[in-house]
Amino acid sequence: MSEKTAVLLLQMGGPDSLDAVEPFLCNLFSDRDIIRIGPAFLQPVIARIISHRRAKTVVEYYRRMGGKSPLRELTERQGAELEKVLGERYRCFVAMRYWKPDTTSALAAIKREGISRVVALSLYPHYSRATTGSSFNELERVLAQAKVRFDLSAIRQFYDHPGYIGALVEKVEQGLAEFADRSAVQLVFSAHGLPRSFIDSGDPYLDHIQATVRLVMEHFGGISHHLAFQSRAGPVKWLEPSTESTIGELAKAGCRDLLMVPLSFVSDHIETLYEIDIQYREEAQKLGIANFRRSESLNSSPAFIQCLADLVRSLE
Repeated sequence: MSEKTAVLLLQMGGPDSLDAVEPFLCNLFSDRDIIRIGPAFLQPVIARIISHRRAKTVVEYYRRMGGKSPLRELTERQGAELEKVLGERYRCFVAMRYWKPDTTSALAAIKREGISRVVALSLYPHYSRATTGSSFNELERVLAQAKVRFDLSAIRQFYDHPGYIGALVEKVEQGLAEFADRSAVQLVFSAHGLPRSFIDSGDPYLDHIQATVRLVMEHFGGISHHLAFQSRAGPVKWLEPSTESTIGELAKAGCRDLLMVPLSFVSDHIETLYEIDIQYREEAQKLGIANFRRSESLNSSPAFIQCLADLVRSLE
């Protein structure tokens, strides 16, 4: 077997064409780590019905952001940059939870390379059973069926890692530099929402998000900031306040300069490219927020790639 180590980047995935939107949604709604719809044996059927009903609307979202999710390309680029930093003893592979390449194909690629040691690195900084938990559950299911054994290590969270905080601070600083008077800017950290029931049952996601915001804001004294949650779906109670309501309240209070900071998204996807850049921007402008901007996503920023490298090397 090869002496190299495989770094398996675990990410959500996204449709790579408009035709892929419906099957992607079906995979998502079939995952009982995210949502439990009826008995387990019926969930795939119900998921197909829900995804078919929602697909037409969601297709238009992707059409407005270019016709697909860029998440695969961005994650593969992160892997390529990470390999450069880690050196020749490492190879990076991508496993998408709800689309391609999936976990099975990623492990098969690792096997073909003759690599037995694997570091599974979640690209969700903040742990939740709906994200990191689901990806690792899928990894364990696939490993149980594999005909080869891997020496597996795991990185399940890095919400407070100094490198991650530093990478976020760098992006916020760049965003603030675009305003004439940074003291007048309202920062809105927008994290992906989660049903409140997850938190009530012990999921650490909210604590992790709040810790990240606190650590970032230690670098920005004198600037007002807010934490909000986006991407709500379904009738259950979700984390509050919503990003929409926060933007509305700030507009009522006379805010004219607003910097959105995407939190819990390390790469551009529908949450940044459609929800923030299009939906929230249009709403904010209607409400009189003249200068609405978003800090860049981390994507392949050198600071973020160095953070990932430090996480991997910490397991040596």
